Amino acid sequence: MTQEPEKEEEGLAEGSLMSHLVELRSRLFKVFGSVFGVFILLVPFSRHVFDFVATPLTRFVPSGELQSIGAVTPLTATISLSFYLSLFLAMPVILYQVWAFVAPGLYKKEKHFAFPLLASSILLFYAGLAFAYYVVFPLIFGFVSTFTPDMVEWKPDMAEYVSFVMMVALVFGIAFETPIATMLTVSTGLTTTDTLAKARPYVFLGAFVVGMLLTPPDIISQTVLAIPVYLLYELGIFMAKLFKSRPVK
Repeated sequence: MTQEPEKEEEGLAEGSLMSHLVELRSRLFKVFGSVFGVFILLVPFSRHVFDFVATPLTRFVPSGELQSIGAVTPLTATISLSFYLSLFLAMPVILYQVWAFVAPGLYKKEKHFAFPLLASSILLFYAGLAFAYYVVFPLIFGFVSTFTPDMVEWKPDMAEYVSFVMMVALVFGIAFETPIATMLTVSTGLTTTDTLAKARPYVFLGAFVVGMLLTPPDIISQTVLAIPVYLLYELGIFMAKLFKSRPVK
């Protein structure tokens, strides 16, 4: 008689685990499907996409052109760029699937903040990408071009350029999520806004250290990452105070 409840609980636990695994598989299929769908749409325009992404560099290259060292580099570079961009463009779907998977386990108060944070994280991610493309890349390549000797023809390789810009763009996209991370640490009770405010000097220094580790070895790219990260940290403290003061209905 005593073993029947235990078996029933085991059955419920197993059923619950299987249902979560089935839902996780469904969410992953939707994530991969959205990325693959965007990738298929981008492939026919891969050459035009590459020309657009390469503009911050080619405007500083004397010949206005890049070079291809490998025999199949034009194919691999353009296809890989289209794949990276499909990940970036599908980010709203990816983040929504993550939120939809964890939402059933959240409390009402947590759900109240979850969707605004989701929307804000998407906007901040794209803001980071735009900042990298329109501000960071022109500064970096303009700075690098000034060091090119007159006797040297500066003509970067297209594959190396794709790897470089996608890495930097991803770094800035993630770095712009600082306000979300700040708000989450406060809302989950891991810290308080007063503690975060007292840590300002360390965060300011740490932002430059992170910029030194994640960006190319030049002061411009390190600074243009560190300053926005610190300002976004301040924005996160302000937003945490704002949301904390609002009553939950």
